[in-house]
Amino acid sequence: MVDKPVETLPSAREESTALLDGGGEPAAVERTLAAVLASVVRTEHVPVDSHFFDDLGADSLVMAHFCARVRKRGDLPSVSMKDVYRHPTIRSLATAVTDDPPVAQADPAAESTAPPPVPARSPADRRQYVLCGALQLVAFLGYFYGIAFGTAVGYEWISAGSGLLDTYSRSVVFGGVAFVGLCAFPVLAKWTLVGRWKPRNIPIWSLSYVRFWIVKTLVRSDPLVLFSGSPLYLLYLRALGAKIGRGAVVLSRQVPVCTDLLTIGDGTVVRKDSLFACYRAHASVIQTGPVTLGRNVLVSEATVLDIGTSMGDGAQLGHASSLHRGQAVPDGEHWHGSPAQRTDVDYQVVGSARCGAVRRAAHSVVQLLVALAVYAPLAVGGLFAMLVEVPQLSKALDPGPAVLGEGTFYIETLVISFVLVFGAVPAGLLVLTVVPRLLGLTITPGRTYRLYGFHFEAHRTIALLTNWKFLKRLFGDSSAIVHYLKGLGYDLSRVEQTGSNFGTEMKHETPYLSSVGRGTMIADGLSVMNADFSSTAFRVSRVSIGPRNFLGNRIAYPTRGRTGDNCLLATKVMVPVDGEIREGVGLLGSPSFEIPRSVLRDSSFDRFKRPEELRRGLAAKTRHNVATMAWYLLSRWIYVFALALLVTAAAELYGPLGVTGLVLADLLVLLLTTAYFVLVERVVTALRPLRPLFCSIYTPDFWQHERYWKVPSEAYLRIFNGTPFKNVIWRALGVRLGRRVFDDGCHLTERAMAAIGDGSTLNSGSVVQCHSQEDGAFKSDRITIGSGCTLGVGAFVHYGTTVGDGAVLGPDSFLMKGEVVPQNAWWAGNPARPIPSRGEDERRSAPWQS
Repeated sequence: MVDKPVETLPSAREESTALLDGGGEPAAVERTLAAVLASVVRTEHVPVDSHFFDDLGADSLVMAHFCARVRKRGDLPSVSMKDVYRHPTIRSLATAVTDDPPVAQADPAAESTAPPPVPARSPADRRQYVLCGALQLVAFLGYFYGIAFGTAVGYEWISAGSGLLDTYSRSVVFGGVAFVGLCAFPVLAKWTLVGRWKPRNIPIWSLSYVRFWIVKTLVRSDPLVLFSGSPLYLLYLRALGAKIGRGAVVLSRQVPVCTDLLTIGDGTVVRKDSLFACYRAHASVIQTGPVTLGRNVLVSEATVLDIGTSMGDGAQLGHASSLHRGQAVPDGEHWHGSPAQRTDVDYQVVGSARCGAVRRAAHSVVQLLVALAVYAPLAVGGLFAMLVEVPQLSKALDPGPAVLGEGTFYIETLVISFVLVFGAVPAGLLVLTVVPRLLGLTITPGRTYRLYGFHFEAHRTIALLTNWKFLKRLFGDSSAIVHYLKGLGYDLSRVEQTGSNFGTEMKHETPYLSSVGRGTMIADGLSVMNADFSSTAFRVSRVSIGPRNFLGNRIAYPTRGRTGDNCLLATKVMVPVDGEIREGVGLLGSPSFEIPRSVLRDSSFDRFKRPEELRRGLAAKTRHNVATMAWYLLSRWIYVFALALLVTAAAELYGPLGVTGLVLADLLVLLLTTAYFVLVERVVTALRPLRPLFCSIYTPDFWQHERYWKVPSEAYLRIFNGTPFKNVIWRALGVRLGRRVFDDGCHLTERAMAAIGDGSTLNSGSVVQCHSQEDGAFKSDRITIGSGCTLGVGAFVHYGTTVGDGAVLGPDSFLMKGEVVPQNAWWAGNPARPIPSRGEDERRSAPWQS
């Protein structure tokens, strides 16, 4: 830390007295802030004109601790990280907070974040909690009993066919019946169990909640969800009670649950990864409420629409933005940010084209015919043909005691599972480097195409194939990911290999129009938005990310992104699409503002940038990453082999137990999957437990952390969302979890480094991430979330943070590293900041405090 001579500072008591007396307030605030910062950085003097980052060498973590200490003092105005970045000296900061204090009514978050009143009630006791879990288990088994019964009947009927044509015909008939049944059952269940959704509060773990959970689970598992972006998907939403206008386009697969409360006007477009469920969880209560979108509205990618929000005709909401409860965008206005605010930016860049009702209907009919005549028979009859024609699988279907006792059976099953797992790599590479490339030749960049035609389906097929998660997870966080992406079609210029150029989770809409400059590193969660849409047309354009950039987590990068060389894009930042091209700066927040590109602490590992050090470090990292990839494939091979043996056991049980044996097998598959991947995660962390780190990416501690991200699986956790069973699994994975926590789909990146208190509420899409990577430096620390806290939909909690008991983090908020949220506080925004007090009645009535 840099020390410079400065006049002797008065004591804190003297500063407080000066402030309270009102004499020389800006100067008194200046002296007090300097004293607080000096105590944080552990130095005697802090020059009031020294730049926090350039001169003092502070970083965002240090300044977050400074802000937390300032907020604890009643004699100082509140200071946020946004204030620190905008006014990076003690003198400018003191002037800003005294001359222009925060005004509650001018803060969009303050106007809209507080949820509707929650009536006081007693918290759910252990009996309610256990009863809810038992009823959810019964519902789960009942659903799978119906699936198993239909599967058994269909298999026996198809197996009675003679010849290929007869088998295909029976497969088409049975596949069609099964498809219609699976599509119609969730709709029937919704109208039977709930009727019409209305704005209300549903106590979590109650009988009313069980009905809500059943409907939510069924609605989101309907096969028609796979048709998002199609008129068929809109028919599905209308059947569930949503009011959808003509010519609307919904590309998001995040299915709304309380559909009667959803209104989408004519010609409105909702881009992918948008969250608008018409419900949220708060203080152990499910709150349902309306979301209303007028005619010709544009909702861009990676947005969150809270309950009680609306957009007027012709309104627009930019990417990486959110509307908080109570916010209403007037007709024709453009808003962006989190929470959103007015802007002059036009996010609608694609014009209209001829795309009438006949074209939409024809597209829907073709989709249905393909599903019923191709996909359903392949899924049903193809499985039957495999079981009959492949001797080893035939043995698995009808093993008999003799076969089960043969050693050759197990060897053959082991070989088949090996081919399925390891053979998927070369087969997948062959398909993904040939088929999408041929389809890409039919689409011209910059040209506008009508929706629901050949070019539209070619574009969607390219996106579907080239975003296969298996290979991205296999190659990500290693030197191999660069070669994989180049093989897909990325333009990576002259790659500067770092071994961590890209993470394991990223996606694009076309790889052939995605460019990343030399020396750029990208963390997980990047979404390259190559396509723009109107309600009748689309076009694809090149997305270029400049050289020597670093991109944090969960960033949606649009076609018109205005960033150039040497930029740092912070986690959840809204990439600007207007103004001058930003270069040599960092960007944070939504809407984004400039911050330092780097700080002194991040230069601790610059020695690894020297060519000889980089070669040694990269070679060692590559060897470790190759071993990690082998671990990944080996763990999947063992899992597939275990599943094959379980299928064999299920076939043995089908004889004496019939359909009940199949249901039991389904339950065993779920238990096996859960227990296996919990064990895998425990094995990975056994030799090197997770702990706080500040290290280079070229050290074994970081490589082991990468192995922890790659080898275990998390996909199986989704089925347990909203149930007590999720808490059991979290504890098995090392989370320090309190009693009766409600988790509706939270993502915990480092389970053993997170602590969550009793009765907390974690909404869908929320993230608790105990690490950060910035260029070549890796940092991780623990996160503590107190009792009775609520993390809003899409909220992101960064490492080293503490959330006090009863605190609330609003939807789509980003709690920066090192922040301390006081008890019962309300924070919202990106970056999150304190919200002036509203809704004290709701806090007092929170069930965890009852």
